[in-house]
Amino acid sequence: MNASDLIRERFSTLSPGLQRAGKYALDHPNEIVTVSMRSIAVRAEVPPATLVRFAQTLGFAGWPQLKEAFALELGLAPEQYGQRAQSLIARSSKSGGDTALQDELFAVQAHNLQFTKTHNGEALGRAAALLVGAPQLHVAGFRASYALAFHLAYGLRLFRPSVQLLDGHAGGLEMQLRALQPVDTVLVVGFAPYSREAEVVAQAARQRGCKLVAITDSTASPLSLLADETLLFSVHSPSFFPSTAAGMALVEALLELVVAQSGSAVVGRIAAAENQLFTSGAYLQKPAARAP
Repeated sequence: MNASDLIRERFSTLSPGLQRAGKYALDHPNEIVTVSMRSIAVRAEVPPATLVRFAQTLGFAGWPQLKEAFALELGLAPEQYGQRAQSLIARSSKSGGDTALQDELFAVQAHNLQFTKTHNGEALGRAAALLVGAPQLHVAGFRASYALAFHLAYGLRLFRPSVQLLDGHAGGLEMQLRALQPVDTVLVVGFAPYSREAEVVAQAARQRGCKLVAITDSTASPLSLLADETLLFSVHSPSFFPSTAAGMALVEALLELVVAQSGSAVVGRIAAAENQLFTSGAYLQKPAARAP
């Protein structure tokens, strides 16, 4: 059970002061990780000692341990892949095998999707508006985030040619970044541990005066801290590697809103692109219906 779930489970049993601390922690999880305990106390309108008592009531040794738990929940803790793989193998031997592991994985994915839906709301519409209004759109994602960036760029290019995928192919990222103009929008995908290239793109977008959209795992991420709009997705996984399933759902939701906001003008472009993919042989033609 993560820190947020623990607070929710015990909330009704807490004193009014501890409930104020709990409500603030649930509403501002990123601040728990990034802001000092004294500042949190001021904002939550409780004494610092109440925050210590709050952490201990939840079963933590003190505030630093609760802060660490929130960092882990947000995907910011430095837990290494090898450690996670070892934990996975240990759980497998205790849980009863493959079926239990599969059930655990899909349960976490369902939670990831719900988290992602809950934590975006109006931000999705605002991010879509930035993409729709940009003369040129530049999309970047590296390593495990590349699939999300490519999926978005591929979908967008079915109806607008002014989309560039910043992939740094053959070491050419610096050359690709030269094309950024102040009127453009840049979208960067990344989650912890963050790729150096993703931060390079985000920094370049800020320096050139572009609008920046981050699709990331925390508002405390280096991408979000630079962004005009942040879209969050949960990467929790009981496996050894962070999950990108909720991130893909978020990308598809963003693409959906971009089409909706673009209006009927894109319908013909999408139909023409699909037809070209069939006539060129890129897509296999549908088999003819069999005679009865």
